Amino acid sequence: MKMLYAPHKRVKKNSKKGELRKQNSVQYDDRGRMLYHPDFHPNQGKPFDDDETAYLCKFYEADSLKSLSLALGRLEKSLEYRVAYLKKAGLFDYYRGKWDRQIKA
Repeated sequence: MKMLYAPHKRVKKNSKKGELRKQNSVQYDDRGRMLYHPDFHPNQGKPFDDDETAYLCKFYEADSLKSLSLALGRLEKSLEYRVAYLKKAGLFDYYRGKWDRQIKA
């Protein structure tokens, strides 16, 4: 009897290191940032809402991009672009303060 396996269950042998790796596993770019994976980035491609932007601005300097990426469900690269846009537009401090105002309310 022939057994069929789902593509995400297949295992290939990496000839360079002799290790086993799963297909569809998490991949990283040359800077160590995780590439798109639907399980970890469900909000990728959706517009940022005010709460997400406020959270990002509040914790950007205190937390790592990796953890913010997982918390918001977006790529690290898109968070970097968003922060750069907000700083250029002069809105970064506004959204950081908005998070504090929401917590106090």
